[in-house]
Amino acid sequence: MKVGIIGSGLVGATAAYAIMMRKAAGEVVLIDANEKRAIAEAADIQHAVPFVHATEVYAGKYEDLKGAKVIVIAAGASQKPGETRLMLLERNAAILNEIIPRAISLSPNAIFLIATNPVDIITHISAKIAEKHGVPYSRVIGTGTTLDTARFRSLLGVHLGVDPQHVHGYVIGEHGDSEVLTWSLVDIGGVSLEDFIAHRGIEFSEQIKAEIDSGVRNAAYKIIDGKGSTYYGIGGAIARIVDVINRDNRAVMTVATVKDEVEGIDDVTLSLPHLVGGEGDLGVLPLKMNVSERQLLKKSAKIIKEKIDEYDKK
Repeated sequence: MKVGIIGSGLVGATAAYAIMMRKAAGEVVLIDANEKRAIAEAADIQHAVPFVHATEVYAGKYEDLKGAKVIVIAAGASQKPGETRLMLLERNAAILNEIIPRAISLSPNAIFLIATNPVDIITHISAKIAEKHGVPYSRVIGTGTTLDTARFRSLLGVHLGVDPQHVHGYVIGEHGDSEVLTWSLVDIGGVSLEDFIAHRGIEFSEQIKAEIDSGVRNAAYKIIDGKGSTYYGIGGAIARIVDVINRDNRAVMTVATVKDEVEGIDDVTLSLPHLVGGEGDLGVLPLKMNVSERQLLKKSAKIIKEKIDEYDKK
């Protein structure tokens, strides 16, 4: 399978490396306005191939997107001094209006995976652009809270002394400050969190719960404060989603897609658990959340909707 990555900055290049490391694709093409950067990143990754899996990694042009199964969008403008968030969003939307139709014309059956932040809004804009060119919403997916969910499971696993792969719980809503940790749905190997900690005699106070919540919610801020940006975690998330699509694994993932309605909020893009496979989004799963979590999800949806409306009214 061929994967195209548009944007060869830290996120795009790290995603390409992670895709190669897990053999999620046989061919990866990096495309960037800075062609010199794309060539350098592709060469560096290609030099690691002999140590892992046979993967063709190279820098290319838009024409090289022909036949791509997945096209990752990791391109975007950086915020300039004095520039508002809406101004930045408008510039990124202009970039998307150029990128997406061009990519569709070359690979009309591709699935678009959006990684550019703010990912919920960018995914919403991307899906609307793609729809005008015949691509259904099910083939435009944002990375959403895939990474946040992984952080949640990782921190819980560490505290509980359990492999995070056996910790099940979701972070939903916005990929941002209003995201919702669904504590009421957490289970460990099919055993509820409450029963597991009682059976194992594990301390689990409200303070510990708050610390885990903060660790998930503020992870990006701490990483950015320490080294300027995050890219390993999201690179791994992109590679996992690409792998699921290419192999039609039909995994449950908290990706962002356009929703007709969420908790009374119409036409909004946010993350919920979806079945993801070879055709992209195969549908959202029903969640039996408690009342408090539903209220928080509605609040998160309203925040995203306000940002979408702000952009639409520009």
